[in-house]
Amino acid sequence: MSLYESLKWVLAAVISHRSRTLLTAVGIAIGIMSVTLLMAIGEGVQQYVLNSFSQFGARIIAINPGLKETHGVGSLIATVRPLTIDDAVALKHIPGVDLVVPVVQGSGAVKYQNRQRSGMILGVGPDMSEAWGFKLAQGAFFSGGMDAAHSTAVLGYTMRKELFGEDNSLGQHIRVGGQRFRVIGSIEKKGQMLGIDMDDVIYIGASKGLQLFNRESLMEIDVTFTENTRLGDIEKRIEGMINDRHGRLDVTLTSQDDMLVSMNKILSILKVSVAALGGISLLVGSVGILAIMITTVRERTAEIGLLRAIGAEKGLIRWLFLGEAIVLAMMGGVLGLLLLLFITFVLHIFIPQLPITINIYFMLLAMLISAIIGLISGVAPAERAANLDPIQALHEE
Repeated sequence: MSLYESLKWVLAAVISHRSRTLLTAVGIAIGIMSVTLLMAIGEGVQQYVLNSFSQFGARIIAINPGLKETHGVGSLIATVRPLTIDDAVALKHIPGVDLVVPVVQGSGAVKYQNRQRSGMILGVGPDMSEAWGFKLAQGAFFSGGMDAAHSTAVLGYTMRKELFGEDNSLGQHIRVGGQRFRVIGSIEKKGQMLGIDMDDVIYIGASKGLQLFNRESLMEIDVTFTENTRLGDIEKRIEGMINDRHGRLDVTLTSQDDMLVSMNKILSILKVSVAALGGISLLVGSVGILAIMITTVRERTAEIGLLRAIGAEKGLIRWLFLGEAIVLAMMGGVLGLLLLLFITFVLHIFIPQLPITINIYFMLLAMLISAIIGLISGVAPAERAANLDPIQALHEE
């Protein structure tokens, strides 16, 4: 039997039972779709996180009040010393430190004439735009020292558009949390960053922010370091300085690498969990193929006997039934990928912010998995068909 005749025999066998074939393919398709969709979402989320972090630059460390881990009774009852503007100024003098950004966050009403908008208010230092890579659309950013408490403000893209429309905002006076500020600049459009709309923000000086929110401690201090400085070295210097100023190490340092490691752990757990669910669907589909192939061998015993009688070798019979199982699984794989594309299209319409990255590698891997499932599921039935006694098989007619 030639290769063409073998393929024709396999396809005819699959098509002859359309309903049964479709039901079996659906079982494989759901599993393939689940696993591939998970990979696509995981890849999309990972790229989204990388892009979000990279907007702040690769050489940046966030310093937050309080230790991530505490040890012993004494550390549990010890109070955390506030993270202050003076700490930020001291950090600026550490060898290897490039830029320092004190940050205090709050929210409130922003008013201009008869227009009002509620949004995020960030008190930051004058190095913020350079350290975070935020370009100015117009005007200038804050000048002077980090402890300057000027009543000036810089607007995010959405905040400026909602308050001023197409009018010029530079030099205009607005009220932030009931206090009067003069607009000196606006930031270019940045979009969403880790779920936060960075365009619907107003930036004021960190010292002014502490006064406005009536707080003693900064929420965070961001430090960027020079290219020729190792991350481990700069972290030790920062910890040493904090320890000298506070009497103990009572802050948590988080680098971009730490954030990515934590995010990768979360994504790995998510991938394993959903992959297990997809694996159950694949297992059900493979059992379905196994059951159908066993039934097929039973129904076509006479046909197998006839093939053996006209000289077909055991190997040919074995590969014919293995081919049928593989084709069934591959049909499930194709159906699963079509289902994936449809679901991705629907998600893109209804949840456009959900990051999904479909890689051709994932699709090829899905088809390979389908073929392997068909091969494994078809081994036992194919072996059974190949070992049938030709004479007894013909008597089944």
